[in-house]
Amino acid sequence: MRVVFWSYERGTWQYDLAVVGIVLFVLFSPFFIHYSDQPSIGPAPAQALVQLRAIAPGQIATYRVDARLLATPVRTPELEHDLHETVRKNVQDLNHGHFEILHIEPIHGEGDTIAYYDVSVKP
Repeated sequence: MRVVFWSYERGTWQYDLAVVGIVLFVLFSPFFIHYSDQPSIGPAPAQALVQLRAIAPGQIATYRVDARLLATPVRTPELEHDLHETVRKNVQDLNHGHFEILHIEPIHGEGDTIAYYDVSVKP
């Protein structure tokens, strides 16, 4: 019971044995216990990077898409396809894929880089 409440004085062999046991557990437990935690790398989860901005009459919705979700943030013919796929994957109501992109407006951030795209879609 004294080990549980750590009631041994420093310098005793019981105290030293408890410290060695703790150090061994800390050093060798990752080999036997497979911890599943991982550091977050990259942008925040994709759900947070696609936000509903407005819904206009006629069910036209405008979403703000973070440019970090796109492979090529340059206006190319693939930009509309990439935005369509990004919105489809991250918006629960549009995951069926049957919607049309009506308008794409780039929103500039620092240093004249594109930070977001406002994407107007019609289901």
